[in-house]
Amino acid sequence: MDTAPTAINIEVNAYRAPPWLPGGHLQTIWPALRARRAGGPRIAYRRERWDTPDGDFVDVDLLDAPSGRVGAPLLVLFHGLEGSSRSHYAEAFAGWARAHGLGFAVPHFRGCSGEINRAPRAYHCGDFEEVGWMLARLHALQQARGGGPLLAVGVSLGGNALLRWAGETGASGAQRVAAIAAVCAPLDMTAGGHAIGRGFNRQVYTRMFLRTLKAKARAKQAQHPGLFDAARLGGVRDLHAFDQLFTAPLHGFASADDYWRRASSKPHLARIRVPALVLNARNDPFVPAASLPRPGEVGPCVTLWQPAEGGHVGFPQGAPPGHLFWLPRAVGGWLLQQGAPSAS
Repeated sequence: MDTAPTAINIEVNAYRAPPWLPGGHLQTIWPALRARRAGGPRIAYRRERWDTPDGDFVDVDLLDAPSGRVGAPLLVLFHGLEGSSRSHYAEAFAGWARAHGLGFAVPHFRGCSGEINRAPRAYHCGDFEEVGWMLARLHALQQARGGGPLLAVGVSLGGNALLRWAGETGASGAQRVAAIAAVCAPLDMTAGGHAIGRGFNRQVYTRMFLRTLKAKARAKQAQHPGLFDAARLGGVRDLHAFDQLFTAPLHGFASADDYWRRASSKPHLARIRVPALVLNARNDPFVPAASLPRPGEVGPCVTLWQPAEGGHVGFPQGAPPGHLFWLPRAVGGWLLQQGAPSAS
């Protein structure tokens, strides 16, 4: 039997930005640089290294649930492009999980934990098989530690990959997770890819991402000479060109356009059969509002929240410097209501 929320809900009034942070760009940039991420002491993770089936490795950062709390839920976060467990949103969710007695885990996509991975591959927006392997491993660990529900949230790239996994697995996804959420995922990657390649986005965000992506590509070329045409890397000026040269061919896509089309989660939302929250601000600089799904484009298990403000993985609140507590409180609370109601 399918497990579904009570109704599809386009939530347009769930979030209000503070007056001193107007517009999607400020609501994106300021939270990442200045807003408070978590109450209490700095997040102190415990790291595990897992060997992958193809001879590579991933690093997983964990916060254990309080000692003696058998059956506590485990919240898993899949980070965004060039993100990590130290990203502002990851620490905000970690602080919320700590305050509510949940376990918390951030499995890093390959090459994102501070050490380049070994295999001739990296990670990508449609990496649902990797997400599935990580969730299976975390589910097994959770069962061994007392069996509490597994809840998963994906942010931006990680959110799209998580939704792709849920669409691919259908009803069997409930064997791994009790509920999932995607925050600011580029559901239509073609629309998002072109948006980030224009104007202010191109000058600021594209340059920021390419700085680290190119460095990792060069490191990968040093590991595996001839892996791609490294002479062309210096001429790459946007993410489409980078994906055409590096991401697409390394991961079995015919081109950047083929990658963007096949990796997008929007066409698969109707196939999701676990409770799923899809949160997108309508002023997100990376994700055009016109590309967001409407109720008729998703299945009965999908809840849509599309507030007018919030930026890209921002959603700040409070007086300067602001804080990031709304996002984990709202999303984490929804996940608990769906997947672990007795813990909410």
